[in-house]
Amino acid sequence: MAGLNSETPTPQDLTVHGQSRVLEVTFSDGAHFRIPFELMRIYSPSAEVQGHGPGQEVLQTGKRDVELTALEPVGNYGVQPTFSDGHDTGIFSWEYLYFLGSEQEKLWADYERRLKQAGVPRDAAMPEKAGQACGH
Repeated sequence: MAGLNSETPTPQDLTVHGQSRVLEVTFSDGAHFRIPFELMRIYSPSAEVQGHGPGQEVLQTGKRDVELTALEPVGNYGVQPTFSDGHDTGIFSWEYLYFLGSEQEKLWADYERRLKQAGVPRDAAMPEKAGQACGH
């Protein structure tokens, strides 16, 4: 599993900022990131979001105001957040959190491109769950 590589930087400090809706993470290599909850939610590593293979990703919308209601440790390699929209199936390895933090600009640009391509506004409600990948 990602995050078990001995060369992967590990978090030295994780702080949930509820009001500004960001997860602040400081890593062992000195990197420091403020990762918006929305970014975490739209790029959740769960099958519900990522699908079961390339091209099966489910575009997430309406997540601008999502909150982090819980953050549970998973072994020594990651955390499992629970979001205010009920999503709680993604396990965020240290490596994946580092990726989200270090690639934020690129990830936001890609998200905006996918929204435009789909002709869907960022704040649109998600379609009914029965139509989504995996039937979740």
